[in-house]
Amino acid sequence: MEREIHIEPVTRVEGHGKITLHLDAKGNVSDARFHVTELRGFEEFCVGRTVWEMPVLTARICGICPVSHILASAKAGDAILAVRVPETGLLLRRLMNLGQLVQSHALSFFYLSAPDLLLGWSSDPAKRNVLGLAEKRGDLVRRGIRLRAFGQETIERLGGKRIHPAWAVPGGVNRPLDRADRDWIASRIPEALDTVRATLDLFKKTFATAEECALLGDFPSLYMGLVASDGRWEHVEGVLRVVDANGKVLVDGLDPARYRDVVAEASETWSYLKFPFYRALGYPQGMYRVGPLGRLNVCDRFGTPESDAELEEYRGRGSGRTGRVFDYHYARLIEILASLEQMQNVLQDERLLSPRVRAEAGINALEGVGVHEAPRGTLIHHYKVDENGVITWANLIVSTGHNNLAMNRSILEIARRTIKNGVFDEGILNQVEGGIRAFDPCLSCSVHAIGRLPLEVQVVGPEGEVRQRLVRD
Repeated sequence: MEREIHIEPVTRVEGHGKITLHLDAKGNVSDARFHVTELRGFEEFCVGRTVWEMPVLTARICGICPVSHILASAKAGDAILAVRVPETGLLLRRLMNLGQLVQSHALSFFYLSAPDLLLGWSSDPAKRNVLGLAEKRGDLVRRGIRLRAFGQETIERLGGKRIHPAWAVPGGVNRPLDRADRDWIASRIPEALDTVRATLDLFKKTFATAEECALLGDFPSLYMGLVASDGRWEHVEGVLRVVDANGKVLVDGLDPARYRDVVAEASETWSYLKFPFYRALGYPQGMYRVGPLGRLNVCDRFGTPESDAELEEYRGRGSGRTGRVFDYHYARLIEILASLEQMQNVLQDERLLSPRVRAEAGINALEGVGVHEAPRGTLIHHYKVDENGVITWANLIVSTGHNNLAMNRSILEIARRTIKNGVFDEGILNQVEGGIRAFDPCLSCSVHAIGRLPLEVQVVGPEGEVRQRLVRD
């Protein structure tokens, strides 16, 4: 009879989720499921609010990536107002999103995943965290903290607050950038560049080996993301592109407002997180990935010198487009470098200081779509409104949702490789969790965890008896 191993909650991720590993009669893994156990009800309670409220309201989906929702929501509002955002407004939105990419990627790598990579998957759980890492690699941790703080400070100087800045609005942004704030941001970029260069060098020397990269699963899938019209890496404007595991372009130049031409959504009874899939291949065969790995697999280049050189080396190590889950960490570091280079370019544009940052208009369309690249991947806000701009229907596809099928595939591969004859330990379970952490999921779209996150794992025998119990306080 089948037995189950439960990992609940998955730790060092944003939000609450659990993993169930199904074992056959011999104790080998037959299936694995990643459950998101919280209900995200934003689509429903946004109904009845106005389009002008949506950026501030949907920012409350998450305290780590509110900027992503603010910008995607404002972009959907642009479509409903049917306005052309002033160039300065677009530049400022771009600058804030680059700051968001830096701060979120730094959080994911230095705080959540580096303890596994530098201390070991089976190291003492009490020390396997950013504080334990600081005892061993204090200089690296300090630099990582300062890198994240730089991204957060950039957001604050643009929007007035680090978390939930009420700044991007339908039509643009609600205030221009001060020259002193622009100069402050520019002055801090050299230190940030030094940090990510050193971290990339450490990562390539220490972890980017074939053995290490295979730890978290390696499987083919499709990839989706925004690109510029010439195929460059893009995160604010651009068109949707879908490529297969070999880099063959399946969809290109697609207006993001037509995302439903390629993306459909399924649901399962065992998770509150939806399962988007590539419509042409059906469910679940139409698995695709987004985020750092997806963006590096769909783009042709970054368009900035250092990140283009890193992208070429990255593809050389992975034989082109890579399906290795571990490479999410690698891609995340390259994107920090690219974001900093692009911030330098934006800050040199004198249009950045213009006071013309917003276009004013009334309701000119009854439907609007905003598609943005959040740190975790492609983020879609889709609204329908009445003549007064009141929301009558909303659909949100968060970045983590796009990766849902792939996250389930990753933990299945890890569990099948590491658990044999029913034998496992805490370190093995942590590696299974690591397959989820690599995607840097954001699970709690409406509810946030407070306090300690306990973990209890039970091995249940054929008759339902508990044969082994591990508890992490």
